[in-house]
Amino acid sequence: MAKQILIKPLITEKADSLSEKRNQYTFVVAKKANKVEIRKAVEAMYNVAVESVNTVIMPGKTKNRNTRSGIIKGRVSSYKKAIVTLSQGEEIDFFGDI
Repeated sequence: MAKQILIKPLITEKADSLSEKRNQYTFVVAKKANKVEIRKAVEAMYNVAVESVNTVIMPGKTKNRNTRSGIIKGRVSSYKKAIVTLSQGEEIDFFGDI
C-alpha cells in the first residue's frame, strides 16, 4: 500500500537544503493520495513520526527539442508532490545503501 502512494523521493538541491535545515523531505506521490494516506505511508515505510504534510500539484510543461528532421514538441505530465515534516530528532537516510 505504501509503495503505491509514495512513488519516489524527490532529490533536488532545494529538497536537500530543506532536509538539512528544516527536517522536511520531499516525495512524488500518487495524484489521488490525500495527506492522511501520505502520512501513514511515510510512517510505515521509514519508521518515523510525521509532524505535518503539505501537498502541491506541479503542472505539466511543454518541451521542445531540435533534431535534424525538425522540432519535436512534447509534454511532461503533471505530478503531485508532498513535503513531509518529521518530528524533532527523526531522520530519513536515502543514501544509506550507497
